[in-house]
Amino acid sequence: MPVDPDKFREIFGSLPTAVAVVTAVGDDGDPCGLTMNTVTAVAKTPPLLLVCLDENSQTLQAIRHSRAFVVNFLAGNGSALADRFARKGRGKLAGFDWLPAPSGGGAPILAGHVLAHAECSVREEIRVGDHSVVIGLLDDGEAYDRPPLVYYRKSYSAWPAGEARPIPAGR
Repeated sequence: MPVDPDKFREIFGSLPTAVAVVTAVGDDGDPCGLTMNTVTAVAKTPPLLLVCLDENSQTLQAIRHSRAFVVNFLAGNGSALADRFARKGRGKLAGFDWLPAPSGGGAPILAGHVLAHAECSVREEIRVGDHSVVIGLLDDGEAYDRPPLVYYRKSYSAWPAGEARPIPAGR
């Protein structure tokens, strides 16, 4: 019998991971996105990565529509942004400056808050459980000299230095 969802989160919350915001543009032309830590390099040739999104995710629907997305790997100053994109609903980009990705279907690049971004086109989608694994071909991107934001046991921290900050309750 598999572990329950709380135990699953406890186990994987014990693994320090980078924090990313995946963005896309939906069929209504509105940009959307969500915070995640399930981003993994797949291959160097061709350059592929994968992201895992809940089947009910608005961002997954936007990726399916546009066939493109951007992975914004958050820098150490991005914890408030991670919180913003972790909540459900629309309007997460309201009042926030961003750049449309030339190679990512116009999906938002969160320029001042990333240590890297990857502009991707959808190569393949695989349904697994209540999520879809989306494999993206890296069409463009950039890396910046900034420290990463790290998630570990329900807290964010700028690595290698910085104070861990608890995530607000209810998430």
